[in-house]
Amino acid sequence: MTLPVAILQKALNKRINILLKDGRILEGKLTGFDDHLNLVLSDSVETIDEGQRRLGTLILRGNNIVTIAQP
Repeated sequence: MTLPVAILQKALNKRINILLKDGRILEGKLTGFDDHLNLVLSDSVETIDEGQRRLGTLILRGNNIVTIAQP
């Protein structure tokens, strides 16, 4: 079985997609994380109905994340 931290280690400095509990979808470059799955994203973009919104660098709390995927 592969642990989530091992998967995130392989995804460092690569673009990932994140689905949050509130339904928002974010895409950004994974630049850091910790054991609680708190993530640091750079060059992040939020996808919304009207298009995309640039957010820059974000720190996401791990308990708000539903899924993490690579595009």
